[in-house]
Amino acid sequence: MQIFGVDIGGSGIKGAPVDLDRGELTEERYKVLTPRPATPDAVADGVKEVVGHFGWTGPVGITFPGVVTDGATIRTAANVDKAWIDTDARALLGERLGGLPVTVLNDADAAGVAEMQFGAGRDRRGTVLLLTFGTGIGSALFADGELVANTELGHLELNGHDAEKRASTKAKEDHELTWEQWAHRVQKYLAHVEMLFSPALFIIGGGVSRKADKFLPLIEGIKAEIVPAQLQNNAGIVGAAMRAAKSA
Repeated sequence: MQIFGVDIGGSGIKGAPVDLDRGELTEERYKVLTPRPATPDAVADGVKEVVGHFGWTGPVGITFPGVVTDGATIRTAANVDKAWIDTDARALLGERLGGLPVTVLNDADAAGVAEMQFGAGRDRRGTVLLLTFGTGIGSALFADGELVANTELGHLELNGHDAEKRASTKAKEDHELTWEQWAHRVQKYLAHVEMLFSPALFIIGGGVSRKADKFLPLIEGIKAEIVPAQLQNNAGIVGAAMRAAKSA
């Protein structure tokens, strides 16, 4: 079975058809840059371009980098335009896609669902936390395989700042940090999250998961197991497609 997944991020909008039996993209993903400003209309146009690139005419799962309630309404917009807040994303995106059935969920939650089904969290019980490092820090919390949606742990306070302002991949780039310097910040963040949730497993996702060997060995003092996401930066696309299939 194939369903289309789209992952809206702070820097890019990417999508592809997904084989839901294997949790893999069936074609090379297509990506456009997230517009600036990332208003609802501008982002919706980007989603339309991604879906249209494949000529897709079926259900579409779409992630959003913020809190999504009832599979439709946007409640937070840390890394996109604030005009998204209180927008009915399902209605907007469905209309822009010509009436295709649309499902919307938080981007990290989508990545987490995919990793728990097909990746590093498969068959893991207890408390599992997936953290995506990119423009911000997304989080997906699982208790015995069940998702606790919209946790937004990237906005925990760390040294008087939102954690994602200190420890995201964007923060590494903005402050020109070495891998060692950045790993130290990630370590402090993980220690804080571990103190609050005592997870058995941290899964590190986002684009930086491709370079896990450069920073994970530098992280010390964390009791939980720490592993890179196996689906890497395709996890959001796969998870979005999974949710769309469930809704359909």
